[in-house]
Amino acid sequence: MNIYTADRSGADDPTIQRLEAEPVNSARVRKPLYEARRKIFPKRAEGRFRRFKWLVMLVTLGIYYLTPWIRWDRGPFAPDQAVLVDLANRRFYFFFIEIWPQEFIFVAGLLVMAGFGLFLVTAAVGRAWCGYTCPQTVWVDLFLVVERAIEGDRNARMKLDAGPWTLDKVGKRVLKHSTWLAIAVATGGAWIFYFSDAPTLGFNFLTGNAAAVAYITVAILTATTYVFGGLMREQVCTYMCPWPRIQAAMLDENSLVVTYNDWRGEPRSRHAKKAVAAGEAVGDCVDCNACVAVCPMGIDIRDGQQLECITCALCIDACDGVMDKLGRERGLIAYATLSEYEGNMALATGNGATGIVPSNVRNPDVSFSDKVRHFDWRVIFRPRILLYTAVWTLVGIGLIVALVSRDRLEVNVIHDRNPQYVLESDGSIRNGYTVRLLNMVPEPRTVMLSIEGLPGATMKVPGISDASDRLFAVPVDPDKATALRVFVTLPAGGITGEAIDFQFIAEDRSSHERDVYKAVFNAPGTRK
Repeated sequence: MNIYTADRSGADDPTIQRLEAEPVNSARVRKPLYEARRKIFPKRAEGRFRRFKWLVMLVTLGIYYLTPWIRWDRGPFAPDQAVLVDLANRRFYFFFIEIWPQEFIFVAGLLVMAGFGLFLVTAAVGRAWCGYTCPQTVWVDLFLVVERAIEGDRNARMKLDAGPWTLDKVGKRVLKHSTWLAIAVATGGAWIFYFSDAPTLGFNFLTGNAAAVAYITVAILTATTYVFGGLMREQVCTYMCPWPRIQAAMLDENSLVVTYNDWRGEPRSRHAKKAVAAGEAVGDCVDCNACVAVCPMGIDIRDGQQLECITCALCIDACDGVMDKLGRERGLIAYATLSEYEGNMALATGNGATGIVPSNVRNPDVSFSDKVRHFDWRVIFRPRILLYTAVWTLVGIGLIVALVSRDRLEVNVIHDRNPQYVLESDGSIRNGYTVRLLNMVPEPRTVMLSIEGLPGATMKVPGISDASDRLFAVPVDPDKATALRVFVTLPAGGITGEAIDFQFIAEDRSSHERDVYKAVFNAPGTRK
């Protein structure tokens, strides 16, 4: 008798059609380091994972194409585009956040978070990034939607591809590739809108008045999107992407991956009723090849984990659909961990072995439909996952704290190199400085510039006042650095044999922001 106690009354269901689908990428064949593309015609899948992929595709494409058009009011002195990489003025705007070049630590922190987030997701649920949110996957899904809409589903596309070049075939191919190119152009066009005001750049682009770099960028991204998403879609994941080779180090025995449960499915049988009547032990797999037909990478998941598998789970949807028609329990192909799989294999074979046991070894005395091990979500919270989560969270908290507590006013000072000092007729010493007041808010401010720690010294700020004083009110432009020439004069009686340290202080009294720069005053005979 079969070790998996399921109703087999529908094993010969005429609605289950065996598809002539051989894997293009086979784990059973040693492949060269590179081979020419063999076309894959994935069949349309239906099920919960396919619906989730539709949702992810709509959300990610919506974010990519629509984000540059979102407006965000920052006042009259700053751009109103919500997300903008302003290379000309060296700014990055993200809604209410503005990043200056010297604040690149925030970008570095986000990259660290992205890296640990990818490690976390992979360790927990395998290559979920590749299967659902990778740009290559998303755009290939979009291109396949176009291909199916124009040429039909798998069998129709295969027949069309193998058939002669008729007028109908030429028309469909021209329409398909034209639509792909239109999507590729929209992809490149959307990218350049992140680097300039989208409505203005869009008008200039269409009227031929945009900068040459805009047209070059769109041309390059159009070519790469069209080629990678349409002409090399399987080759990119197999040969160009490094992540399939890195993921092995990220997975462990408790990582969720798409798994064919051969302890339940083997031996395969296309005529289950006859086999059962003959007293043979048969598995639930009816060898319909539905899982192979829907795979966008052309693999047979029944051969085990493979480099080409992007964990999109469409094979789960296909297999579950067949199991539903046969009246059997879902999960012949499912997300499972290695430890769960080995436990069920040991239970199926009736021994305590924890290694993978050949699936045709059966113990007819064991019935375990009520003992099958299912995924325990508690294994998600294992030390490795907690470590990744802790690092990711700490970096995120650190970035938030730094972002909230950062000052929006800075003062930078450069001492004149030649001359180091000027000896005036009354014996006093004058030093020259270039002071840059950095106003990092998109509104004008008045900054009080003063010196501290140099008794008896005064300063002059040409362009602000002709008087000498220790405190000046300096109007600064919004979201800009205001450069000033400042001369500090020290009477002859204040000079010593050492270089004298003092401070430039910039303060906005309305917002209570304050920044201090330590400077040095040079005089004849001084040394530091």
